[in-house]
Amino acid sequence: QGQFVESGGGLVQPGGSLSLSCEASGFTLDLDYYAIGWFRQAPGKEREGVVCMYSRVSGGATYYIDSAKGRFTITRGNAKNTVFLQMNSLKPEDPAVYYCAAADSGHGCYSHGINKYDFDSWGQGTQVTVSS
Repeated sequence: QGQFVESGGGLVQPGGSLSLSCEASGFTLDLDYYAIGWFRQAPGKEREGVVCMYSRVSGGATYYIDSAKGRFTITRGNAKNTVFLQMNSLKPEDPAVYYCAAADSGHGCYSHGINKYDFDSWGQGTQVTVSS
């Protein structure tokens, strides 16, 4: 199975923005067959799902955790293998290593939540730091 490569992290001041990229390597990221999610892990904390999305013929969904609603946006790139996470109004509680991962269609990503244990193909992550 393939893997993801994340990029775009960096240091930003509170209130600033970053755009993270996630590129699938070794497989085609077709949302008819996969759900895609962005996750983050801060030092000493468990990895948490931030946002996920899937689409199917029967319909799709995007789920954001409460702290990401209105600030973060997940989108697909024109190239099928790329997904982005636009992060605006970054806060001191947002710093973490951000990862993307995929789950088989019908698993992991739901209109009401994310099950991180259904996701795999984790990349190395990209560090996001928020500091003045």
